[in-house]
This record gives sequence, C-alpha cells and structure tokens, in this order.
Amino acid sequence: MWKITAAPDTPLLYVLSNELGLQGPRFGCGLAQCGSCSVLVEGVETRSCVTPVASIGSKSVTTLEGLPSWYARQKGLSKAPALHPVQQAMIDEQALQCGYCYNGMIIKAAELLSKIPQPSEAQIRSAMNGHLCRCGTYPRITKAIQRASRMIPEVSK
Repeated sequence: MWKITAAPDTPLLYVLSNELGLQGPRFGCGLAQCGSCSVLVEGVETRSCVTPVASIGSKSVTTLEGLPSWYARQKGLSKAPALHPVQQAMIDEQALQCGYCYNGMIIKAAELLSKIPQPSEAQIRSAMNGHLCRCGTYPRITKAIQRASRMIPEVSK
C-alpha cells in the first residue's frame, strides 16, 4: 500500500503514472471514452483519467502490473502466476498490436471473467463495447477472452 500526497482533484491516472511510475494505465483520450486508462477499484473497472484521487481513499486499486496478484487472491492461489490468464490468452491469440488499448482491454476482460466465468460472445462484445482498438483486432480480442475463460478454474474463493 502506498501513501501519496496529491491535490484531491488530481486524476488517479496521473498519480499512478507520474508519482508511482506505473506504466499499465495509459492516457488515451482524457474523457473516459477509450478505456486505455482502466484500472480495477475494489474489483470494478474504473476509468482513472477522470477519477479524482480523493475518491479512492483506502480502496484497493489494481493496475495491469498487479493483475496476476489480484487473480491469485481472487482464486485463493498460494502464488501468483507470471501472467493473468487474460494476459496469456491475448499473447496466444496475438490479439493486440500497437499497445494503445491493451491495458484497458485486459483490465475489462479480467473484470468480466471475475463476474461471468464463461461469458457468451454477445456478453463479451457488450462488456468490451466501451473500449477502443485503433488496430481493429476486435475479433482476436474476443477469441482471446474466450480462450482465457477456458483457462480459469471454475472454483474460486
């Protein structure tokens, strides 16, 4: 847990990037429209570019860097894997190209699978609707999420 000092209205993204040096969340649009700045706040996908740091308080914030540990805690694993299953599936499916969207896509997919372990294609498309991919690899991203859903054990704590 980090203790930071910042103006209350400072966007969480700026604190994560500039103060803590985390590179997972990306600045994309600054308007919460593209999803590249997504993080998990208490397990819920949140657009960090428009979230004032004061609204976080002592809530848990998970970035791309901490996703494997978040997954391990969620599943009751004694050791975190090197990658979250969504991260591995994105690599396996060669789903991401330029790097603009991958943070948000992975964060949102991880949140989706934590709530709906075996989502339908329609549920995946609906969940990912607010995330922009400049390269247009949406079909491969959908395939990767389907693959990740098969990689995640059904029993969780």
